[in-house]
Amino acid sequence: MYQKKAIAQAVTLALAYAALGAAPAVAQDAQGPIQRVEITGSSIKRATAETASPVQVVSREDLAKSGKGTVAEYLQTLTSDGAGSLPTGFGNGFAAGSTAISLRGLGATSTLVLLNGRRMAPFARADDGQKSFTDLSTVPMEAVERIEILKDGASSTYGADAIAGVVNIILRKDFVGTTFKAEVGESRYHDAGTGKAALTWGKGRLDEDGYNVMVNAEFYGNQSLLNKDRAGREWIGHGDIRPWGYAANTQFGYGYITSGASQPTPTGALRDPKTGNYVSLPGCSQFSVTAAQDPAGGCLWYADQFRSMQPKIGGMNFYTRFTKNLSNDLQFYAEAGYSKRDTEFTLIPPSTSGTIAFPPNAANPTGIINYGNAILMGATHPQNPYGVPVRLRYSLFDVGPSTRSADNEFSRFVFGLKGTVAGWDFDTGLTHSQSALDLNYSNMLNMKVLQAALGDPTNALFPYYIGAQAGKNPAALYAALATNATSHSTTKLDVLDFKASRELMQLPGGALGLAVGGEYRHQSLDNPSLSGTSDGSINSSYVAAQGSQNVSAVFFEVAAPIVKTVELNAAVRYDKYKDFSSTTPKFGAKWTPLKTFALRTTYTEGFRAPGPAEFSPASQSTGNSAVRDPIRCPGGTPAAGGATQADCSITIGAVKVGNPSLQPEKSKGYTLGMVWDPFDGTALSLDAFKIKRSNEINPLSYVEAAALPTAIRNDNNLVVNGVAIPNTGTLLLSKAPYQNSSFTEVKGVDLDVKQRFRLGDYGRATVGLTWTHVASWVRAEKNGTRFQYAGTHGNCDTSDCAGTPKDKISTTVSWDRQDLNVTATANYRADMQNVYFAGDKCASQYANGSPAPGNCRLASFTTIDLSARYQVTQQLQVYGSITNLFDKIAPLDPLTYGGMSYNPMDASGAIGRFFKAGVRYQF
Repeated sequence: MYQKKAIAQAVTLALAYAALGAAPAVAQDAQGPIQRVEITGSSIKRATAETASPVQVVSREDLAKSGKGTVAEYLQTLTSDGAGSLPTGFGNGFAAGSTAISLRGLGATSTLVLLNGRRMAPFARADDGQKSFTDLSTVPMEAVERIEILKDGASSTYGADAIAGVVNIILRKDFVGTTFKAEVGESRYHDAGTGKAALTWGKGRLDEDGYNVMVNAEFYGNQSLLNKDRAGREWIGHGDIRPWGYAANTQFGYGYITSGASQPTPTGALRDPKTGNYVSLPGCSQFSVTAAQDPAGGCLWYADQFRSMQPKIGGMNFYTRFTKNLSNDLQFYAEAGYSKRDTEFTLIPPSTSGTIAFPPNAANPTGIINYGNAILMGATHPQNPYGVPVRLRYSLFDVGPSTRSADNEFSRFVFGLKGTVAGWDFDTGLTHSQSALDLNYSNMLNMKVLQAALGDPTNALFPYYIGAQAGKNPAALYAALATNATSHSTTKLDVLDFKASRELMQLPGGALGLAVGGEYRHQSLDNPSLSGTSDGSINSSYVAAQGSQNVSAVFFEVAAPIVKTVELNAAVRYDKYKDFSSTTPKFGAKWTPLKTFALRTTYTEGFRAPGPAEFSPASQSTGNSAVRDPIRCPGGTPAAGGATQADCSITIGAVKVGNPSLQPEKSKGYTLGMVWDPFDGTALSLDAFKIKRSNEINPLSYVEAAALPTAIRNDNNLVVNGVAIPNTGTLLLSKAPYQNSSFTEVKGVDLDVKQRFRLGDYGRATVGLTWTHVASWVRAEKNGTRFQYAGTHGNCDTSDCAGTPKDKISTTVSWDRQDLNVTATANYRADMQNVYFAGDKCASQYANGSPAPGNCRLASFTTIDLSARYQVTQQLQVYGSITNLFDKIAPLDPLTYGGMSYNPMDASGAIGRFFKAGVRYQF
């Protein structure tokens, strides 16, 4: 296994290897022995890093030059990353506290993330209550050797979940010495501070000592950043965007009163039994910081008064690897990893009027409680002037904002053997990994206590004084009313795998390579819902998932250089689950008529098995999304009889329940591309891609679910000519069960260009550009309805409404001279139509009813990051970086709910210019 073997195709496509950051083409022309390597997506070792599949390689050097502090931060700058990735700042999501990548915008669950070529246990809470994914924050940044991003499917090698591609994070294996690294950072506003320290130690050289042991430990922390901390940064973090032409009742606004309805308000608003309209109690000025108040008499306030922009984070990563040569042809290795990450987000205070969903039971066969109708202020309550029980809308500022703490622990152990037997290179290992997540949501409400304290004169806690009179309440009331909701979730993954490869025979173009392998995998998820949610007794819906799966698989792969200029490869894998099986083939070809030019193409089939959150009847979740109410806002115009512009972009809940009849998703992928070295120092690759994911597991489209008669609505029905129209009240919640729907099809092009310059006494420079163009991103429903999302703000059903820009470009200019490196990186996101899907009405309007933002387009956004490193001595290096060098402000985005009035993809434009400085010392 360790001896170097010459393979005829050593010179094949050396150019493309250069495009991926390796040596230039001429370096491969030298005669002599060449070490074979294994590339993500293939189990056959080869002398060139270039296969028929497009693979982007990120080196340690690339990571260092980027100035990014975590693997997730770097990967989310990739042009191939799209909607559905999870940024650190998305604290209002199901999987708050985690980070993930979504290749091609197909969702984190369709991107397979590997560590050293093997799977990891997924995060212990499914995103959107549905999608299982790997949390990137568990990866130790300082231990990374390189990252390989395979941009076509690889189910034929790795099995499920590789529909959009594979991200293989490869950690260091043979480090010798001791390195200490420390860095600090803060924004131009002297807040959002970060700190990190890492120690890496290694001993033993495999070739000389026969062993190597490496240990890496890193510790980090981030200060919390609140939206109100950016109050002076134009619209950033503002819930109230009236100064920029919008209405008061935007998605982050509360307390406003409309016909027959009111948002939760800190003073409390009571429903007049004669008129059916709400009337606010006095005292607004002592609660709300909003100066321009609601003309309808409500107490207007906005979420930025409380909500976090970035969480408080504290964590550590630990990784160690031991490698021992047992003989010339046999090696033992072991890996151990541990990660702990604690995050804390601040959200708004709880309210009395939520609509809560939970599994149906004998007491409540519908499984839904509309507390907006059920919580009443009693007739004898001192603050009730009407003498009869009345509904109220109240936001409990007296209880205080809720905090969400997500403490995640991840561990992983690998024991393996690899070597050479009878001409076969083999690798076998046993992997165990698990993730444990503890959630703690503070200041949740015991709804039975609330109901009694407001409406039951016989209860010892009655009356519960609200708003301006809340100071009269005893401490015993709050002790009974406010509670912490907690849960402990775990995922576990155990894998036994084996693979082997060898050269079978010589073909005209080189050796015929064969690989075989097998795997047995057991995975389980236990994600109980928060305490108190199983029967609707607290103000949060039920979100739970449970289940386990056993998977057996075998695969075969061949690489056939049939002539010196043509290599064909093929692979097939068979996976067996309890209720179904899957056979996934892959075919590839590359033609190299010149050393400096090659054409390549692949065809792949993939699949994704239903996860426990989707197939288990014990699984249920309620997600949120922005939709246009088809009843109260038909065609994008508020309906007569009391509807308002708020009905045209309303955030609703959707109940999703596990379906044991689900079948796996299936996919077909195609790539066609070229690699070319037209000039000295120039490397270029261009690849077209198409992925069609069929039999998709989706909830019913929120747009369609909102139109169903099963949708839950308030009773403030539209009134036309004095007649109330039944079932036309404000939309609250829909039922969107999981189903195998039709398909999603994504088409586009990737361009990767790199140019090297030799500058003589002035050193050397490299200019690189990656560009992803999404030509089409279509989702089709069972009924034949198609939604085109390319260039729009959708898909809002399966992301935080971050959108699908048609173009993302990253350009890097790097200059090295002696001990100095300076690198500048420009990241560009194209503009997007502010529509839910192509051809739809504008999703947002200004207060005057005209499309918003201007021309109904979210502006493009470009930032430039700068980093520098200087080797002071052989041991000491100092470095620094500036993110968003020119302090560009992210465009105002009124639709997305991932960031307050800005798009989460543009987070650096919300935080502002950010500085980092650090030292690295090698002993």
